[in-house]
Amino acid sequence: MDGKITQAPSYAWRVKLDHVFPEKLNQKLKPKLHQIWSFIPLVFRYIWYCITMWWNGRRVIMNFYVPLTSNQWSGVPLGGIGGGTICRSFRGEFCRYQMKPGFYEYNVVHANQFIVTVQNSEGTVVYQQVLSPLRGASGGKLSAWKWGFPGDQAKYTALYPRAWTEYNIPEHNLRLICRQISPVIPHNYKDSCVPGGVFVWSVENSGSEIKSISITCTFKNGSGSKQDAQGSCHSEPMDVNRDGAQVVGVQIHQQVDNMDYTYCLSALAKEDVTVSRIIAFDPNGDGSGVWNSLAKNGQLTSQTNDKVVGREVACAVCAYVEVPPGNMKTLEFALVWDMPKIHFHLNTKEYYRYYTKYFGKDGEAGPVMSHFSLTNFSRWEKEISAWQRPILEDLNLPEWYKSAIFNEIYFVADGGTVWLLMDDAESLSPTDPRREYGRFAYLEGHEYRMYNTYDVHFYASFTLSQLWPRLQACVQFDFRDTVLREETEQRVHLFDGKIANRKDINAIPHDLGDPSEEPFVLINAYNIHDVSEWRDLNLKFVLQCYRDYVLSGDVQYLRDMWPQVLAVMSKAETWDTDGDGVIENGGTADQTYDAWIMTGTSAYCGSLWLASLCCVTKIAAILDCPEVADKYSALLTKAKASFHKKLWNGQYYNFDSSQ
Repeated sequence: MDGKITQAPSYAWRVKLDHVFPEKLNQKLKPKLHQIWSFIPLVFRYIWYCITMWWNGRRVIMNFYVPLTSNQWSGVPLGGIGGGTICRSFRGEFCRYQMKPGFYEYNVVHANQFIVTVQNSEGTVVYQQVLSPLRGASGGKLSAWKWGFPGDQAKYTALYPRAWTEYNIPEHNLRLICRQISPVIPHNYKDSCVPGGVFVWSVENSGSEIKSISITCTFKNGSGSKQDAQGSCHSEPMDVNRDGAQVVGVQIHQQVDNMDYTYCLSALAKEDVTVSRIIAFDPNGDGSGVWNSLAKNGQLTSQTNDKVVGREVACAVCAYVEVPPGNMKTLEFALVWDMPKIHFHLNTKEYYRYYTKYFGKDGEAGPVMSHFSLTNFSRWEKEISAWQRPILEDLNLPEWYKSAIFNEIYFVADGGTVWLLMDDAESLSPTDPRREYGRFAYLEGHEYRMYNTYDVHFYASFTLSQLWPRLQACVQFDFRDTVLREETEQRVHLFDGKIANRKDINAIPHDLGDPSEEPFVLINAYNIHDVSEWRDLNLKFVLQCYRDYVLSGDVQYLRDMWPQVLAVMSKAETWDTDGDGVIENGGTADQTYDAWIMTGTSAYCGSLWLASLCCVTKIAAILDCPEVADKYSALLTKAKASFHKKLWNGQYYNFDSSQ
């Protein structure tokens, strides 16, 4: 493959493995004394809410008492879109797991590692090392392994969805480069849904004698939590030999919250690459079986190929190659996981993940996806490079931008994302994209656990609209279907204590639900304010409809959205309380900035209203609705004059029209 495609890019995020961030982050802000009194009622309501959630066995959607804080270790996450992710830190740890839909577990799992073994020309092992600067686990776990790779001899490069880790071993004239590749590829919906990724190891021998090198990957069941030992799991060998590619590995079958899933760890056997494996070892033992086998033979020796059952099980896969002096060889590993059927906390519905459309729903797709990954990753990289190259080579763009624009896309896969098949797809209209592309949802944040939070999706949606436009269309259709829904469940809102419906008719919901409840069925999980009266949500729906049309040219899409566009605009018109053409805020935090009070006409919501009037006028013209176009065109003219008169102070537009 072209070296320009596989080599680490010039513009990316780079650190050495011993890097320590100087910033000490703390998001626990303390209110000022004069602010405390106004917070007291809110605090009591929040405490009662937390107690109620605990009593019902659920988690609060936003934990303000124990907020998540950055561990300052994150790297590029592994995995495609919507099937779960595993984050590998810049130091090499597998450290954050999202197997349970919508929930994250932050655990460094010491048994999940890469190990290098070096033999000289006489076959003697002269070097063996865990490729991590970690100092080992507590309690004697894996104590036989040599930990503590010198972090100053390795560097990490991140440009999502790929990462490069370069290890230098100067005493043996070796350089190892691990290239991590996830199938997150614009406009490629089949490959992008694969739950897993590939590690390509380039082994460079700059010495004067031949060396035999093995890279061993070890992996255990679970995610490093107490649940790992609470159920039964079992491992078994995995072999796929077809289309000229031989894949050798191990499967670990397990459960989490009564959802079956399988880890599949494998390597590609080639004419010059030998693959060996150990089906099971104890991740809580000293690890001497794996370590000594490598130290003695340079490869793994397994006594059995039978299924192994236990409460906690780890496996190992080793790829071995001889590297002549002045040469470079490659070793390829795949790590995929197969959790075809999922449910959320209330478990009133079950869903199949989207990847099962291509790879099967029977829970036996892991070997197929492993083979698919190891035989298609080169194409993935070509497509990723073709997507990124125009930006990376644009001399008019600053260096920081070239790194940030790609690395910040991680949320599409690692945002608690689910991509699901629609179980009632046949009942949808022929023009509904969910028939073919399913249902897509991601969290507002790891610590703000609500799916497709619409006020902020408004900004993040450009990623989907430009790179995966059919997923954006699926999100829009989901919200379209909520407009005429009315949820009459009465709730006490935490901020002001007012009681209101969960959702009113003709209102775009704040979100599509909480994975700790039953998302898509129970929408508007957010309970701090009455979001049916938020001024921005309806307007952002209109703006996204028109923006998506401009990017796609799909007139049918506008037709499908048109009745709901008119409905949300009709409700928004009721917020113009003085009849001047511009909507007013209600003197509360009734928009996305939910701690900022806006009164009267505001620059934020007022400008969204003007833009919506403009867009609905254009949509009406496209759909040949002249009366509607004339109505909103006249209202826009009136609104612009009022907006300018109320807010312009000669230099800029005021925050709002309050005195």
